[in-house]
Amino acid sequence: MAVDATQPYDDQNIFAKILRGEIPSTPVYDDEWAYAFPDISPWAPTHILVIPKGPYVSWDDFSARASDAEIAGFVRAVGHVARAAGLVEPGYRLIANAGPHSHQEVPHLHVHILAGRALGPMLVQHDGA
Repeated sequence: MAVDATQPYDDQNIFAKILRGEIPSTPVYDDEWAYAFPDISPWAPTHILVIPKGPYVSWDDFSARASDAEIAGFVRAVGHVARAAGLVEPGYRLIANAGPHSHQEVPHLHVHILAGRALGPMLVQHDGA
């Protein structure tokens, strides 16, 4: 089910539970601002999720309400995860969905890092798109 990214933060979402240690995950990165772990349903050979530690529903919510330090820390964490995974030279894709048209599924901002093979075009072209 797609998320309405304009709704208030739901602290019972799966990523909030992972941050609180209520649901196990395998960390690949963890600092003051962000937490990263492999996606349990990968779309590519490498599929890592990076989430901010603050309660933000979407990129819009995060960019409007997060402190400068949170924003810088999160963006740097995404870069660190990609570099540490050796993804810079072959290339990778970042995806951050926001709202129902993007098919956002969890109401906590998260960035997908996808890599490990050629990923193809950003979107499939349709007539009238």
